[in-house]
Amino acid sequence: MSDVNPGPAIEAEKKKLSPGKQLLLDLGPLVLFFVANSQFGIFIATGVFMVAILAAMAISYVAVRHVSTLQLISAVLVLVMGGLTIWLHSETFIKLKPTLFYSFAGIALGIGVLNGKPLLRAMLGTAYPGLSEEGWLKLTRNWSIFFLAMAALNEIVWRNSSTDFWISFKMWGMIPLTFLFAAANMPMLLRHGLNAEEKQ
Repeated sequence: MSDVNPGPAIEAEKKKLSPGKQLLLDLGPLVLFFVANSQFGIFIATGVFMVAILAAMAISYVAVRHVSTLQLISAVLVLVMGGLTIWLHSETFIKLKPTLFYSFAGIALGIGVLNGKPLLRAMLGTAYPGLSEEGWLKLTRNWSIFFLAMAALNEIVWRNSSTDFWISFKMWGMIPLTFLFAAANMPMLLRHGLNAEEKQ
């Protein structure tokens, strides 16, 4: 993923974090949010989440000299919605953050598919070597649908459950669902030219 969306050729030249380090940076802030909420409540946890997001971005930038568009959008939403949560002392804003993020991502990818442009290729080009144009379009379409479904699911959960349950669901529901969905796409990717050996 690129902060200026230059396309796969330029993206391929950028340094990448190892999958383990990237996963740690992606999940670390959420884990800290979960732990802080269990000890101090949602408002302190929100502040911890905001600081952790900024720290993760700073570490990523120091390591590879760039941050992705989606990382930047997520951070902005966390800072804005988290700030409103603390300022107005209302949990609603931080609960809306995943809805806004997933909706933006899903709509953006969907518009790309409708225009015949698989936007995921510009973001993840080096992650799926050999994948055909049709494969990229299908993958982008699938993730668009998934993100929109996750936005709807977040709305259902936070509006019909306690704050503690919503946070637990983010940790133990949304993350596993994302990994399972990514794995479910593998057969389709392999049928459309993904070079699994090169990817390893």
